[in-house]
Amino acid sequence: MRRLSFPLLVPPRFCGAAVLICVGAGMPTPALAQLTLSRPVEHLAGVAVREPMVVEHPDGALFVAGFTQDIAATGQPPKLFRSVDAGTTWAAVNVGTPAHGAVGNSDVDLAAAPDGTLYFLTMGFDRTTGSGTHVAVGVSRDVGETWAWTYLSQDRFDDRPWIEVAPDGVVHVIWNDGAGVSYATSTDAGHTWTEQDRVHPQGGSSHLAIGPEGEMAVRITPRSASGNRFDQGVDLIAVSLDGGKTWEKMTPPGNRRWGPEPSAPYGLPRWVEPVAWDAEGALYHLWSEGPALWLGRSGDHGNTWETWSIVTGEGPLYFPYLVARGSGELAATWFSGFGNDLLAHVAVIDASGTGPPSVQSVDPFQFDSWTPGESPVRATGGEYLPVLFLSDGDLAVVTPIVNLAEQRQGFTWYRVSH
Repeated sequence: MRRLSFPLLVPPRFCGAAVLICVGAGMPTPALAQLTLSRPVEHLAGVAVREPMVVEHPDGALFVAGFTQDIAATGQPPKLFRSVDAGTTWAAVNVGTPAHGAVGNSDVDLAAAPDGTLYFLTMGFDRTTGSGTHVAVGVSRDVGETWAWTYLSQDRFDDRPWIEVAPDGVVHVIWNDGAGVSYATSTDAGHTWTEQDRVHPQGGSSHLAIGPEGEMAVRITPRSASGNRFDQGVDLIAVSLDGGKTWEKMTPPGNRRWGPEPSAPYGLPRWVEPVAWDAEGALYHLWSEGPALWLGRSGDHGNTWETWSIVTGEGPLYFPYLVARGSGELAATWFSGFGNDLLAHVAVIDASGTGPPSVQSVDPFQFDSWTPGESPVRATGGEYLPVLFLSDGDLAVVTPIVNLAEQRQGFTWYRVSH
């Protein structure tokens, strides 16, 4: 088991160009108060729920989506599950049939609008050719009882879609296909969709976030098209302050190296590089630099940044994920270790003050996800673990169950109290 330390952070120092403020790590602090991870609730769905996503509907219903790598699932409806008792029990949701466009066997995302409209974004992936087939979005106006589906794209290499609802009700979707970051919107709650100009002509759609005044941030990274394309040097955060009409492209804070493969040639897996806006309009970015997890905060839409090394480990920390609410209240997940040393991490970060953030975490834990084959080893089951602020004040975390040897497939639901 790998041990983490939470370092004492020293005052800011300027480094490089005047647009970046860097903060380094110093001596470790005493252990911080720990968060409480609830007893897990397993839902054995009969299919894997890899790389899950989770959302809370305004009426309190909870939804979890994910995908399976089973070839037999190609051309079948995507997987969605609902709980109406705060995560105690779960049931599969009938999202429709392939004849109505309900098809998906890869990356998913979920969003719930304040008016109760639920959005289920998914993509198709041809595992015989290693390429994406389409991006589709399902819309439900009755808490998941019925669905209407629209294909946003049916291009080869479609990959990694994300969906968010802006405060004005406009729905924004991004994805990539090896020719840049595609972008579509709906101004009528998902009845119709319009494909807009691409956010950028190169790179991958690593993440999407929308702020309290409709500010948009898109994380653009060099790897796209399910790893079939690599655009050397494309490493950007694109910000729009006019609802996606125009974009300012900026270099993200920190130092990272990219290779054409997810973990090559530098040995650190990278895919989703998360961004998040808090309720005050501050933009945050979470990323790994080997054994250090870094947090950046910008109060001017990504033009300048404060950065802090918030967690250090004895080995690489990788596949981070980040959400925000309130004033500087953040929740993050990431992984450490590989194979049988693999651990999941969940933390709450308080970045509300003017000084360095404080971090509280759960004890690192293992979950039931494994590689297939005769000698399985622990695997992440995707490239992030979703975390969600719940309306009752707790956090939710979902981990995949992928255990073919014991015929266990589904997901595990956790609450985190803080």
